[in-house]
Amino acid sequence: MMYSTQMEAARNHVITKEMKICAREEQISPEELREQIARGIAVIPANPNHKGLIPHAIGRKLKTKINVNLGVSRDCKDYDVEMQKVMRAVDMGAEAIMDLSSHGNTQPFRQKLCRECPAMIGTVPIYDSVIHYQRDLGELSARDFIDVIRLHAEDGVDFVTLHCGITKKTIEEVRAGKRKMNLVSRGGSLIFAWMSMTGEENPFYEYYDEIVEICREHDVTISLGDACRPGCLADATDQTQIGELLRLGELTERAWARDVQVMVEGPGHVPLDQIAANMKVQETICHGAPFYVLGPLVTDVAPGYDHITAAIGGAVAAMNGAAFLCYVTPAEHLALPDVEDVHQGIIASKIAAHAADIAKGLPGARDWDDRMADARRALDWEGQYAEAIDPLHAKAIRESRAPEDDHSDTCSMCGKFCAVRSINKALAGEMIDIL
Repeated sequence: MMYSTQMEAARNHVITKEMKICAREEQISPEELREQIARGIAVIPANPNHKGLIPHAIGRKLKTKINVNLGVSRDCKDYDVEMQKVMRAVDMGAEAIMDLSSHGNTQPFRQKLCRECPAMIGTVPIYDSVIHYQRDLGELSARDFIDVIRLHAEDGVDFVTLHCGITKKTIEEVRAGKRKMNLVSRGGSLIFAWMSMTGEENPFYEYYDEIVEICREHDVTISLGDACRPGCLADATDQTQIGELLRLGELTERAWARDVQVMVEGPGHVPLDQIAANMKVQETICHGAPFYVLGPLVTDVAPGYDHITAAIGGAVAAMNGAAFLCYVTPAEHLALPDVEDVHQGIIASKIAAHAADIAKGLPGARDWDDRMADARRALDWEGQYAEAIDPLHAKAIRESRAPEDDHSDTCSMCGKFCAVRSINKALAGEMIDIL
C-alpha cells in the first residue's frame, strides 16, 4: 500500500527508504526513527517531486540540522550568483536551502533547485504571491495565496513556511503599541498589511485545513512561521509571541490529524538567559514538534557580526531542544549576503550545531573532536586540517604565518615553547631544546 506522507507511513508501521537513509545518518535504528516520525517529534521533508533529494531527518533527539536562506531581490538579482551560493552551501554540508526570492520570474529558479539540489528545499509562498501574479498585495485574494502554495508543492518544494498564527487579534495587540519593534517577520508583515487593507482574516489561518490537504497530497512539511517573533531583546517572550505560539500548537495538532508533518519556527532575538525557557515552552505548547529557530540572536548591537550572536544563541537553543538552525550571516540587518557571507554564516551555524550535539550526547558526535585531539597530540598538521570544520581556512592561517625556521612540529605562536612538543619529548625521554 502506498502512503501519502512519511508520517502516515510511520503511523502504519512502515519504514520508508527515506527513513532507512536518515537512520543510518543518525546512527539509530530505522524503527526508532519511524516511531519519532509517527509521534511528530521528527520529520523528513521529502516531496516526491524533488528529484535527487538526499533526505535528512529533523528532530530534537537527532543531529542538529542547518538551513541556508538564499534568493534574489530587486537590488541583487543575479540567479547565477545565487546558484554559486547554493553549491557552496551544499558543499559545506548544509542540509536545507530556503529560496526567499522576491523579484523576477522565480519559478524557473525554484524548479532548477528541485531538479538539481540534493538539499531539502523550502520556500515562503507569500513572498512569491505578489511576484507570481504581478499584482500588488492589496489586490490579491485568499485564493491567490492558496494557489501559490499548490504551485510550490507541485514544483517539488519539501517544506513551506506559512504564517498561520497571526490573526486579527494580533493586529489589535500590535496597534496597542506594547512592542518596541512591532513585527520584523517579512512574511508576517505582509499578512498583517493584507489583513489591514482588506479587513479579512489571515487566509493561511482561515483556510488552514485546505492547505493541509495540499501538503498531504505532496508530502510537503508545514513549517509554521513565527510572524510575531521578537525582533529585539525588549520584545522577547512577550504576550504577542506566546499568544501566536498557542495558536501554532493548535495548528500542529490539526495537521497531524491528517498525517501532515510539521515544524514550528521560533525566535528571533532572545536574551541568553531566556533561551532554555523558550525551548521548553515551545516543546510543551507545540507537543514536541521540531523547533526551527533563527539564531536566536543574543544581543542587538552587533551588525556585521550577527553570525556570531546567532551562533551563541543557536548552540544554547539546540542544546535545549531546538532541532533546526537557520543560519545568520554577517550581512544580517545590513544587506543581501554575498558568497563569502554565506560561507561565514554556515561555518558559525555548523559550530553551534556540533557543539549542541556534543552536549546532547548524540551517538558519534564527540568522535570528530577526539580525532582532532589525536592529530593535535601528534602535531599532525595535515590530520588537523582534515578534521577542521573549515580546512582551507585553517591551513591558510598557518601557512601565512609559518615559523621562520623549519620547525614543522610547531606554529609561530609558541615555536619551541610548544607545550605539546615539550610533553611529547619528555615522555619519550628526549632532550627538550628551546634555544
